[in-house]
Amino acid sequence: MKLLSVNVSLPREVEHGSETVSTGIFKEPVGDRVMLRTTNLDGDEQADLENHGGIYRAAYAYSIENYDYWRRELGRADFTFGQFGENLTVEGMMEDDVHIGDVFRVGQALVEVTQPRPPCFKLGIKMGMARFPKMFLASGRVGFYLRVLEEGEIGAGEAFELVKSDPERVSVREMSHLLFFDRENLESAKRALRVTALSPGWRDSFEERLSKAGVINGHDAAS
Repeated sequence: MKLLSVNVSLPREVEHGSETVSTGIFKEPVGDRVMLRTTNLDGDEQADLENHGGIYRAAYAYSIENYDYWRRELGRADFTFGQFGENLTVEGMMEDDVHIGDVFRVGQALVEVTQPRPPCFKLGIKMGMARFPKMFLASGRVGFYLRVLEEGEIGAGEAFELVKSDPERVSVREMSHLLFFDRENLESAKRALRVTALSPGWRDSFEERLSKAGVINGHDAAS
């Protein structure tokens, strides 16, 4: 597992239909080591702090293996590091192999996987394809967000070393599928809530699902 590129950007204004929107999705690689802090990387900012950024989404990682998939799927050869809005382009960290709650050491930083990435319309802007966010989500190749447990400098070429694997072993792909496509699977929703590292927003979604089904704290409300 390896960090191939660190990518950052400041928000910029782009046209979207009849509107102008601000977005930080146009990431570009940096040549030097960068400080990874509790809420973001130095030189990087999020335009929409309600859906991006914060301590549970300090950095977003996406695997280079997915680049190959999308090149074939879309018939494109114009991808560069940061293509999918990721801060960290990584190798060997596919969605089936990385679990929510896994802890990694990269460079001087210690990070924890907190949630998959739910794509928004701005990814469609970046890709020049309005339908791409739906394709991206359906593929399961969504990447993952990280919480910073220890701040530190990171740089391209450094290894991602697994420090701790979450005991529930809910993969990034499984968690994403569970939230968006497997809404009737209440047992897996209970399991998801046992992942202590899961970000608050995703935790709220699963708790609401169980509450609506009459399940409270993992037990049937009638019991």
